[in-house]
Amino acid sequence: MKTGLILEGGAMRGMFTAGVLDVMMENGIRFDGAIGVSAGAVFGCNYKSGQIGRVIRYNKRFCADKRYCSFGSWLKTGDLYNVDFDYRVVPRELDVFDQDAYRKNPMEFYVVATDAHTGKAVYRRLDNGDDQDILWMRASASMPLLSRMVEIDGGAYSDGGSADSVPLRYFEEIGYDRNVVLLTQPPHFRKEKNKLLWLLKIGLRNYPNLYHALAVRHLRYNETMEYIEQAEKEGRIFVIRPPEALKIGAGEKDPAELERVYQIGRKEGERCLEGVAIFLGTNTHLSFHR
Repeated sequence: MKTGLILEGGAMRGMFTAGVLDVMMENGIRFDGAIGVSAGAVFGCNYKSGQIGRVIRYNKRFCADKRYCSFGSWLKTGDLYNVDFDYRVVPRELDVFDQDAYRKNPMEFYVVATDAHTGKAVYRRLDNGDDQDILWMRASASMPLLSRMVEIDGGAYSDGGSADSVPLRYFEEIGYDRNVVLLTQPPHFRKEKNKLLWLLKIGLRNYPNLYHALAVRHLRYNETMEYIEQAEKEGRIFVIRPPEALKIGAGEKDPAELERVYQIGRKEGERCLEGVAIFLGTNTHLSFHR
């Protein structure tokens, strides 16, 4: 049996994810592998490095900092989230990402990006937590139009959610047969057709296959939710999701709002903790941090 953790994206809905993950780390829940998409990638990597509390800490500290995320950064660089500050200064200097712990942890960690030329999902295993790995994490979280394409080894990549928002099927295909799926939308949520497709068509005119992926994203996402709900009914997966819509903006500037969503995640993580341990067959004495 191989145990897996699948992390949906959702920008600052990822504070819910951070809360759940911190509770699981505090209570010794471990997985053979994890895969993150977008915010699930850039926040989920801290599970492999074992850094409890890091995600909520640096986001609360920098969310209102213009160096972190601002319209001015987008106008100057093409990236709403400033690349140099967010992917070099913060993890290497201001709130250090523990690359050594990441590398030593045997848990496999994957991210999903979208190939901008083909519009198809690319699944990348990241073993080292080095600059190249962080580049792939950035690619996974680079929202179309709000971020530049990320160039890696001659290719161009964009947000992983454009092609595969919740990569459960991929993890099953590579042998993970006991999976916990962590969503950032409430029960029975379904996506609607993107109302800004006209703008995306203009902005992505040089990437027609990426545009097509975004045009049908709602259909693909909703079909995946049907698959997840059926797998949950059959007992093949364990799903953790917020009990109701989190109602937080993608570029939220209020630390109190980040804390609110993080605490919802912690509460849901504590509620599900025993069920997750039983599902995974984890032999551990759970110590609930309430």
